[in-house]
Amino acid sequence: MKNPCVYIMASRRHGTLYVGVTSQLGARVWQHKNGVTQGFTSQYRVHQLVWYEQHETMASAILREKQLKAGSRQRKIDLIEALNPQWLDLYERMLG
Repeated sequence: MKNPCVYIMASRRHGTLYVGVTSQLGARVWQHKNGVTQGFTSQYRVHQLVWYEQHETMASAILREKQLKAGSRQRKIDLIEALNPQWLDLYERMLG
């Protein structure tokens, strides 16, 4: 099942952040956690899903991703802390 999502991964609380978009959040986060794809998240050990937002369409998810990437780091931190003040890894919760 495809569910367009925008998500933020972190290396740790207030650590390195990565903003992405996908139609299969569980599979994509698994790839980040297991270093399947070489790149930013594997290089900087960005493995915790700390925020995500579901969208009706991939077009709206991509637009939101662009807004987040263009925004400040503090804006991203504010989004994370509004949903997830403890900066818990939401991956397990999302699956279950």
